[in-house]
Amino acid sequence: PQQGRSTRRRNAMFSHVMIGTNDLEASKKFYDAVLGTLGISPGFIDDNRRIFYLSPTGVFAVTKPINGAPASAANGGTVGFAVADPATVDSWHAAGLANGGTTCEEPPGVREGGMGKMYLAYLRDPSGNKLCAIHRMG
Repeated sequence: PQQGRSTRRRNAMFSHVMIGTNDLEASKKFYDAVLGTLGISPGFIDDNRRIFYLSPTGVFAVTKPINGAPASAANGGTVGFAVADPATVDSWHAAGLANGGTTCEEPPGVREGGMGKMYLAYLRDPSGNKLCAIHRMG
């Protein structure tokens, strides 16, 4: 097989994504709202005070850093969420703004580049983590 390809069953690339926060309650409110627009159930908090959101293709989690230091947003990092259509991107963005997020980059809309035509929106969560909702257009 070609390098990077496998004849084995194809798996998802990621099992989970975990980001840091300094305020679990604000993060839960924000992520319950924005992920709810994508059909994801509200997160649950485990015994270690981490918030988990489950989907058929992976897990998104939010935690206070285990080393006790303050959480900080990744400079240059973005977590992207696959979205079914442009209307859902807009709902995701609006829910984020209404629940403690801030808009960043350009307003939601169509962008074209090396990865093709996309409808997307960017937000920063209450802890400053950069997020993107993206619908890849044919």
